[in-house]
Formats: sequence, structure tokens, C-alpha cells
Amino acid sequence: MAGRNDNEKGSITLLGSQGTKYGFEYSPQVLETFPNKHPDRDYFVKFNCPEFTSLCPITGQPDFATIYISYVPDIKMVESKSLKLYLFSFRNHGDFHEDCVNIIMNDLIALMEPKYIEVWGKFLPRGGISIDPYCNYGRKGTKWEAVAWDRLTHHDMFPEEVNNR
Repeated sequence: MAGRNDNEKGSITLLGSQGTKYGFEYSPQVLETFPNKHPDRDYFVKFNCPEFTSLCPITGQPDFATIYISYVPDIKMVESKSLKLYLFSFRNHGDFHEDCVNIIMNDLIALMEPKYIEVWGKFLPRGGISIDPYCNYGRKGTKWEAVAWDRLTHHDMFPEEVNNR
């Protein structure tokens, strides 16, 4: 990782590794962090995962979604390759759409302790209906707690036009 000394690299072991193992079971332990070089500034980091898959816990059929993760880091940030492997680990995981987005958010809160985070899953239709669960969290006792409530109550006031479903 050019530009970062060993202390700034945190616990990154997957990035740049040629021996990456792709697991097939839900695996939050694959997540890695690195230190935020700008903890005194509030800013958003956004990830878009347009190829997320999980399994319906009842039928075992695959569910496909785009997962959007936005967060305001504090001290730690999630490393993107580990996040990719983590999201891939849902491939054979059976859970409802709402549970998947909440599990992702809870795992990332436990990992990074961000100031704010939101996870939005936009699942493709199955059986003629699509489901788009949204969850968020703002650190209690901070301005981000109020931001979380406001974004929750207004997050889908102006839904986008959907042409691909």
C-alpha cells in the first residue's frame, strides 16, 4: 500500500494477496480495517455492490440485489477487498432481505464503530415483487443520532425511476 506506513495500514492482509480464498459461508471475520487518516473531519464513504446474492431461507432460491453502504468513519475504516469478500460470503447464506441489510450494518458497526452508517438493499423482484429494505444508525448522544432519524424518516421520499426491474 503505497503512501501508508505500517501503523497506517492497520490489519490489512487481503489487499494485494494473490492467494485470496473465496469462502462460501457467511463470514464476518474476513472484514479488515485500516486507520482513518482524517478522523477530525466528517465525510461519507459509499460502497455500491451491484452483484450481491443471498438465498431465501424458505425456498433456497437465490436473491439478487444492489447493496448500498454509506458511512461516516471515526477512527477505523473498512478495507474494500475484505468488504467484497464479506458480501460474497452471503452467497449461500439463507436470510430474508430485511435481515441481510441489518446483519451487514450490525457487523460493520461492530467492526468500525462509525459515527453514522446506512445500508440499503435494492433486491430484484421474485414472484412479481421487489423489496428494498433500508436501515441506519447514528452514534447515540451525538449529532449523528438525529441525522439517522431524519434520514430514516425521509430516505425514500423521492424514489428513483426503476427501469431494470
